[in-house]
Amino acid sequence: MDERLELATFAGGCFWCMVKPFDEQPGIEQVVSGYCGGHVENPTYEQVCSETTGHYEAVQIKFNPELFSYQKLLELYWQQIDPTDPGGQFYDRGTSYQTVIFYHNEEQKQLAEASKKELEQSGRFTKPIATKILPASTFYQAEEYHQHYYKKNNLHYEGYRVGSGRSAFIHKHWGTENGK
Repeated sequence: MDERLELATFAGGCFWCMVKPFDEQPGIEQVVSGYCGGHVENPTYEQVCSETTGHYEAVQIKFNPELFSYQKLLELYWQQIDPTDPGGQFYDRGTSYQTVIFYHNEEQKQLAEASKKELEQSGRFTKPIATKILPASTFYQAEEYHQHYYKKNNLHYEGYRVGSGRSAFIHKHWGTENGK
């Protein structure tokens, strides 16, 4: 990996909906859908959905912090999720759909904790922020058909975003369609 690049890993419910907002931003080199935080090596989508592996659906972002800072990634991340829902995201329920910021170093941990505290104190949400902040563990890339799903199956993707309630939630709380 280019030494100028860093990794950020976020769980925000269905990973299909977590790729597009980060993809094609300046300084974002790659966004990969996958699984993080569990205890089974090389889990499959079916295993993760069974809620027996301990994994979260997540995206791992390779980025150049000189062009797109980790702080900006955090700001964009918060605008993609319902950070007050401890049981999953929108239609998707269960541990594998919970929200987590996985930090890769102490600086990321401190920035994540500060951004969470800032969001809690902002008054934007009436319920407590449920998003966890955990150390990054092994990230397993999801099956190819999950990668960049919004490009491969745009109509299904857009229908899912709207039908799940994600788009309406983001618009209500952030005044935008996708936080951008």
